[in-house]
Amino acid sequence: MKNKTILFRADSSSTIGTGHIMRDLVLAEQYPESQIIFATQNLEGNLNSKILESGYEVQNLDSNDVNELIELVQKLSVDMVIVDHYGIDYTFEKTLKEKTDVQLMVLDDTYEKHYCDILLNHNIYADKKRYSDLVPKNCELRCGAEFTLLRAEFHTAKADKKNLSTSFKNIFLAMGGADSANLNISILEVLKNFPNLHTHVVTTTANQYLEELKKYIAESNNITLHVNSNALAQLMAESHFAIVTPSVTLNEVYFMGLPFIAIQTAENQSEMVKFLEKKKFPTIKNFEKKTLFKSINKFIKHQSIELINFTELTNDEKLMVLEWRNHPEVRRWMFTQEPIEKENHLSYIDSLKIRKDRIYFLVKKEGDPIGVIDFTAIDLKKEQADIGLYANLNIKGVGSDLMHTIIEYGFEQLNLKRLISEVYEENTKAIALYECFGLKKIDKKENIIVMELKNENR
Repeated sequence: MKNKTILFRADSSSTIGTGHIMRDLVLAEQYPESQIIFATQNLEGNLNSKILESGYEVQNLDSNDVNELIELVQKLSVDMVIVDHYGIDYTFEKTLKEKTDVQLMVLDDTYEKHYCDILLNHNIYADKKRYSDLVPKNCELRCGAEFTLLRAEFHTAKADKKNLSTSFKNIFLAMGGADSANLNISILEVLKNFPNLHTHVVTTTANQYLEELKKYIAESNNITLHVNSNALAQLMAESHFAIVTPSVTLNEVYFMGLPFIAIQTAENQSEMVKFLEKKKFPTIKNFEKKTLFKSINKFIKHQSIELINFTELTNDEKLMVLEWRNHPEVRRWMFTQEPIEKENHLSYIDSLKIRKDRIYFLVKKEGDPIGVIDFTAIDLKKEQADIGLYANLNIKGVGSDLMHTIIEYGFEQLNLKRLISEVYEENTKAIALYECFGLKKIDKKENIIVMELKNENR
């Protein structure tokens, strides 16, 4: 049996972007025994040179007319056509199929109607159920993360990934190979407010703003520019978080387990954005510098926080938190106000190894211990827990960090519906802090105020 001839129909340009060609080059690797040909228009800022560098033939098209493609398919005796093009629709595909009878695969990102033998939606959000009335009954559906198109370098980089330094610094920035929304410099302007960050900007020669970007970066010593890089997976592995578009690159970022902020730049990214919002990933639909600044600031604070379960504390750390707990300014607001004996403290920590109704954490920020948070009376059936905290009095202004951590862990890790705190009514400072984070008074028991925070996302 002769080897298949497979024709990829895709375009790239400064306006269209480069994502289609890049993922098609990955897909082409799945057919090592086939003759691979790309049929593309010679648009300004295209990546046709990248196709040639990859060892594949390029056939230039004068237009996106179906008859021109049909003529090419017949001339080359093509066995299979793979269409990856937003400008090609159901009618185009049906005509191509009926006139040539080639096997037809279509890549789709936006749940459009297609006439094909195989439909591939390789995005992490893809749901095959949504195609029930959009493709022929005998169409093979390949949907979701198991079909994500990833170069071998990503599997290697993920397997070799090492723990990063706790000093927060490396940012992976990729606004698409063409950066058609021209956002790179605007984002870099925001990142200037965070001098401890080093940004790796990834783009291609399809970027019509490349020279302007080069001039901007030349004046900075904490930005590195990567043009047409073949080491994206390694860059992701060495980064602390990413700022990317919700497109092909986000599938790679997601696979690598790299935290990210996604900025929508095109309408065809809407399905990915819906998925990210549902999963509570940070997304920005309409770019504004202030919005990005707030997102990065929140992200950095989160990334600099470390939680250490009391059962994993060193002996010195156990004694340190005991010293905090026994400080008069802390004890006065505890329900047990007598000093805790060392033996009782250590014994209680040991008991936490088998208890499922309470968890205590030492909280560190940028490596410095800032306080303790706890979840007690944990009731997973009722989906609630009592919360508490006390700070390292040698460090000022950490109450907000501790509260952020309590809420995030309680709602996202323990998956609770409500958090409850009981506070002496004289402890006005604690009450004010809780109120700032949305806790509301729901009851009063003598001189104790009962406060509650509900998880609005459940």
